[in-house]
Order: sequence, then structure tokens, then C-alpha cells
Amino acid sequence: MSLVESIDTETLRGWLVEQRWYASKSQEVTQLNLLEVAPVDDGGPEPLMALALVEARFHAGTHELYQVPLGFRHVDEGWSEGVIAQVDDRTMYDAMVDPALARRLVEAMRDQRSIEHEDGVWTFALAGGAPADDVIADVLPVGVEQSNSSIVFGDELILKAYRRIEPGPNPELELLRFLTDHGFENVAKLAGWYEHTGRLVDATLGLLQEFLRGGRDGWELVLETLSNGGEGLDELRALGEVTARMHSALGSDSNDPMFAPEEPSIEAISLLLATIDEEIEAVFRDLPEDEERIEPIAGRGPEVRERLRGLAHTGAGGRVIRTHGDYHLGQTMLTDRGWIVLDFEGEPARTLPQRRQKRSPLRDVAGMLRSFAYAASAVEIQRGTAAPDGWEDRAREAFVGGYLDAVDSRLLPHGQDSTQRMISIFELEKAVYELQYELNNRPDWVRIPIAGIVRLLEDTE
Repeated sequence: MSLVESIDTETLRGWLVEQRWYASKSQEVTQLNLLEVAPVDDGGPEPLMALALVEARFHAGTHELYQVPLGFRHVDEGWSEGVIAQVDDRTMYDAMVDPALARRLVEAMRDQRSIEHEDGVWTFALAGGAPADDVIADVLPVGVEQSNSSIVFGDELILKAYRRIEPGPNPELELLRFLTDHGFENVAKLAGWYEHTGRLVDATLGLLQEFLRGGRDGWELVLETLSNGGEGLDELRALGEVTARMHSALGSDSNDPMFAPEEPSIEAISLLLATIDEEIEAVFRDLPEDEERIEPIAGRGPEVRERLRGLAHTGAGGRVIRTHGDYHLGQTMLTDRGWIVLDFEGEPARTLPQRRQKRSPLRDVAGMLRSFAYAASAVEIQRGTAAPDGWEDRAREAFVGGYLDAVDSRLLPHGQDSTQRMISIFELEKAVYELQYELNNRPDWVRIPIAGIVRLLEDTE
């Protein structure tokens, strides 16, 4: 595709930094490099499509790598969606906004195609049966997303293209394949994926999954239930059971080194505590002074850090495993076959190696409990209706009860008291993270993590 040689990287940079999925808007890009561009259909029908790896470099000597699928149409077609620049007599644009080109990615998976390039190989793989022509003929973009781009095909499949790329397998692909192979059915079935291997990077680029037609988003479902005066405790207990089965499956194979459950070493626990301690110290050091909303936790940084050090006394027993890593109501969906767990990428702010680390499954439990705290407040903020009195306590009891009844007990600390205490410690860590986020992004929501911190300090005394 000779026209690629005419791409102006300065124009490409101007477009890239304006995209919502671009991660480093606060840093100045000192150089943008078009590292690799591979045609998807060399000499095929128009519009033309290429897959590009783009490197953004920064003043600090750091860099980030992005996947940018490119589309090319003749200027006289008047194409106006996702336009990046004019290249010779063609319009260059983001291919993920073009149904014809998104379909071409799925067709490449169906054909299990490999595209060899001088710097590497782009491989398309199929999981299960090949999608039918009538399914992939019906294409609907999902809309703007924070870090990825998604397309729905025929109300049956959804394609997720990862934008920011890091070396190594994406945890979502790893966990979906593992859970499917080990009989956990409460996930959106994997249908295919594509990846790059070569001199520049080995990385997962995108997934094709079952689209959950008619499913109800867990966060929206809970808010709707609360705003109508309901509680949904049976559903939350069932969610706890599904979470337990997920963790039990993830900790079930001692022969796979990437997933085998491990006993955390004293050194690992110490390193974890030191990292958390530094984060807590930084958050409380930078709290705004003389603000009434901060008063309940003002000066309590040392107390929070002391509570978290209790992890050293409850770490014996229990195991670390691969976990969801970013678990909350918004990562679940209630369908006609029960709760489905979604989005196994892990926390976007963490590096890929961090997201692939083994951790206590109780971190996921704590994340979900913090989501209940947010729901109890958000229903009032967003819907103008107070949650039923005491709902959060009952929701926590239902979820944890379902979880503890169904989980492989070998994954947990010895004794229910130790388990409950560790959950509280992970909740406290999460609430302090939330405090920093809300101070920076949603000041009106600061009271939610503050209430959580106060509560957890009192509960762990």
C-alpha cells in the first residue's frame, strides 16, 4: 500500500491525542512514529484497510504503543466519519467507524488468516464455529468507549479492538480461554481473536465474543431496583455464588504455571504492604485542608495505614490466583442464563504485567462490596431516590453469604474471622484509591469513599 508512505505523522499525532481512548492527554508527545502498517487485503476491494502500530514518545523518555486500524476511500466518495487526513487522492480515516472494514476483521478471523509483514505477523484466530454471513452482514458500532473500540454483529457477536497495546497476552484473552476450558460458563463465549507477533511487539489486538442480547447491566439493574423501592437480594446472593465459582475455576489447575494457585510468601506480602503504605501516605498528605467534607478523615492517615498493616497478620492461609482485577457491578450482566461476568482486562491504570499478577480473590470481593456502597449513594445522586434503609448491609450479607457458601475454601484464609478481616482491609485500600479519584474527577462524590473509610476503620477496630 504505497499511499501509506505519504502519511503525515504530524497530522496523525494531532488526531491521535484527541481520541477518547488515548491514555496520556496530560503529557506532550515529542515524537510520533508509524512503526508498522500491514494491509489486511492486499489488492482487495475498496475501501482499503491497513492495521497500523503507532508509537507516541514523551519528554521523560517513555513511550506508548497504539493500534490504529486505517481505512482509505477515494476523496470523491465524500467519506466524513473518523477522518484523519487526506492522503493523495484518498481520505484516510479510523477503520473502526466503517462497518465494511470492521466486517473485514471478522472475516479474517473466520478464515484464520495470517498477514506476514517485514516486522512481524498479524494472526487471526477462530474459537468455535465460524460466524455466518448473515450475522456479520449486520454491523452496529457500540459508541464511544474509554479505552477500546467495539462493534456488534447481527446482535450475536461483539468485536473489541484494544487501542493501547502492551507486550504480552492480554489478560482478558487468557482468562476467557482458561475459564472456558475449565467449565465456567458465566462468561460471554469467546469466538475469536487477533494478535501481532514479531520484532516490535507480541501482543493481543482484539477479541470477538458472544453478544449478550437482552442482558441487563448489573449497575443499571441495581439502581433501577433501588429506585423502585426493591432490594434484589436474591440476585446479589446469586452473584456471590457466580463469583465464587469463577474464583474456584481460576484456582483449579495446579499444572498450569500461569494459573496455579500459590501460597503468598512473606516477601510478597511485605512488598504489597509497602506499596499500599506509600499510596495511602501520598493520598492523605495531599488532602485539601480546611474542607468540611474531608473532616471525618482529616488527620487519620496513620490510622488507615495501621489498619492495612493488619494484612501481615491475616495473610497466612489462603492463596493468590489470577483474578478479574477490576470487579464491580458494571462488569456484570444479568441474562436468561444467570449472571455473566465481563471485561477481564483488569484495572486500566495498571500495567499489563501488574494486571496479570496473582492476587487474593478477596480483592475482587472487596471491589464488588465497594460497588454496593456506590450504588446506595448513586441512586440518590442520579435518581433522586434514597436506597431502602440498611440496604447496603443486607446487600453485603447476601453477596458474601453466597460467595462463602460456594467458593473453594482452600483459596481463603483460615477461619471466617480472618476472611472477613482481609475483605475489610482490601475494601479500605480500595476506598482510599476511590478517594483520590473522586477528589480529582468528581468532587461531589467524595463523600462516598469518605463514608467507606470511616466505616471500615470502625469495623476493623
